[in-house]
Parts: sequence; structure tokens; C-alpha cells
Amino acid sequence: MMLALAVVLLAGAAVQFIRFFAGRGRPDQNAYFFDLSEKKLFVAHRTLAPPIRGINNAELDGVRAVVVSTSDNPKDEASRRIAYLEKYAPELKQQIEAMQSGQESPGASGSRITRGAAQSFTFVRRLNEDTWHAVNSAEAEKIMTEWQVPGPDGKTPLVCAP
Repeated sequence: MMLALAVVLLAGAAVQFIRFFAGRGRPDQNAYFFDLSEKKLFVAHRTLAPPIRGINNAELDGVRAVVVSTSDNPKDEASRRIAYLEKYAPELKQQIEAMQSGQESPGASGSRITRGAAQSFTFVRRLNEDTWHAVNSAEAEKIMTEWQVPGPDGKTPLVCAP
């Protein structure tokens, strides 16, 4: 009887283990973006370098949106809010797109923006503000971390994926 119970528990643990790692095997292929002119969230492939084409026309007014949930359930749409927006300078966007398309190798030199320097070419802002701040600035650091404080229930918001 004890042996049968041990086998059942071991099988249950194996099933949970497989489910856990099968769900984590592939990263999400999509990310949230925000159309600045339409003031709406939309979903696009996560590897796109913002700003991208928005939802209403060919204008490059779609920026990455970091969306957080203030509840334990990131699928609870009522608890979601935009923590901040992110975009790249044209030079960095062009370099990222060239590397993704295979036109430029990651080791290419010349006027290539290095990983460390890329922080000066990546910008963030709050949803209801107009000023963009370079990621390596004190204000950007504040913007990117201010959402991480626990709410009245003591829970820290979670980043959501579509």
C-alpha cells in the first residue's frame, strides 16, 4: 500500500514538473505596444524595435508598453495598467532591424552602437507625459522602477504579457 502511494505521488510530481517546464519552454512571441495617436494598447511581435507602425495608419507611433497587473492574476484585465512606455532612437532602431534581417553581423564595427551606449539611445516616459528620458538618466530609472512598490494589499505588481 505504501509503495502504491509512493508511485502515485511520484507520478503526480512528474506530471507537474513536465507541465511547469513545458509552459516555460517558449518565451512569449508577443508584447504590448501603445499607439500614441490613438491612445490604445495593441499586441505585436516582441522583437519589433519601437517605434513601429501603429494601429490606424503607416505612422511610426507605436511604442512598447510595459503593462503591469496589480493583482495576483496577470490575466485580470481590470487590474492592468501601463507602467511606462519605451522607444528607440532612429539610429538604434535601424541597427537592430539590420541585425535582425541579417544585413549586419553582431560583430560589425564602424558606427555601430555598442550595448553599453545603447542606453543613451533608448528612451522611456510615463503614459501621461510627453517628455522622453534616456534610460541611463536618473529620471528614467525612477520611471522604470516606481511601479514596483507593493500596493495596499502588500502585493508587488507583476509584468503582464499578452
